[in-house]
Amino acid sequence: MAIRYELLKTCKQTGARLGRVHTPHGSFETPMFMPVGTLATVKTMSPEELERMGASIILSNTYHLWLRPGEDIVEEAGGLHKFMNWNGSILTDSGGFQVFSLSDLRQIEEEGVHFRNHISGEKLFLSPEKAMHIQNSLGADIMMAFDECPPYPAEHDYMKKSVERTSRWAERCLEGHQKPDTQGLFGIVQGGEYEDLRQQSAKDLTSLDFPGYAIGGLSVGEPKDVMNKVLDFTTPLLPDHKPRYLMGVGSPDSLIDGSIRGIDMFDCVLPTRIARNGTCMTSQGRLVVRNAKFARDFRPIDEQCDCHTCRNYSRAYIRHLVKANETFGFRLTTYHNLYFLLKLMRQVREAIREDRLGDFREEFFEQYGFNKPNAKNF
Repeated sequence: MAIRYELLKTCKQTGARLGRVHTPHGSFETPMFMPVGTLATVKTMSPEELERMGASIILSNTYHLWLRPGEDIVEEAGGLHKFMNWNGSILTDSGGFQVFSLSDLRQIEEEGVHFRNHISGEKLFLSPEKAMHIQNSLGADIMMAFDECPPYPAEHDYMKKSVERTSRWAERCLEGHQKPDTQGLFGIVQGGEYEDLRQQSAKDLTSLDFPGYAIGGLSVGEPKDVMNKVLDFTTPLLPDHKPRYLMGVGSPDSLIDGSIRGIDMFDCVLPTRIARNGTCMTSQGRLVVRNAKFARDFRPIDEQCDCHTCRNYSRAYIRHLVKANETFGFRLTTYHNLYFLLKLMRQVREAIREDRLGDFREEFFEQYGFNKPNAKNF
């Protein structure tokens, strides 16, 4: 089997899991945040920088790489790892989220989805089998099953039909997966906020014995308490001996709360996207460095941070670069935000080792300002 999960410890205080995921391109400890490299690059970052800051696995996007440069070119280059010079693990999503979120003109059928290329407008078709072919060609360590991504909120009847279709597509993904010895395939549990549908989806997918499972359909506009409630009744439905991946989640509070609820892997474009707007994650909360009040502030972004950005550059300088639309400014804020989240996950893992993740959460939330009325979140 290409993917293997090793449970190292369970936190006595919270039940959170410390684990290790083994892949063909190395192992990484969990809980882990995965930086997103949509087009075979984490925006403005080099693979060497990502490795130095502790990123052991990154995510790339099947849909976007299919459109450009094309999975055939990536395969000819020797796969994603060689194409982008990344020696660590790679996870590719199925492309389903992009098909359902980027295209206004789409038609869902049992065979797959007809839609239009968001760049050129040409008609395209993506099916479970096609998603598997693309991901097999890309050569990621972990592939995701092609699922339907319903909008939030969705009526129970619609969601029920969607879950049933996702289960049927999951079977077709397993049948279409050509390289199970070198690439692991994860199933995706859907069902929205409905407990009975999450139970049905988890039952269907665990019966297929995937090497790992993702929880999809969250962080799509629902309140944080709804997401946590769904995790409370969904995560226990997944096997203890396999990795659990919460898709599209990257705010500091949700990373901690997700870890407490037994999640092992997370990904999100949040840290890189907000960095390009001059917004930084710090130990004291959100800091928008482009604001005028930082024009003569010669302190680092975060005085408690030891990243390359904070050790070498001031708020005033970074504000100047961002305001002047200089790429180097976006590199510095991106580096800081990714480092901040990767360090946060190291702190989470250490807190699990020491059976104090609950205490860590309270300390972090207090310092970050999440406990304050009208606290600003991401």
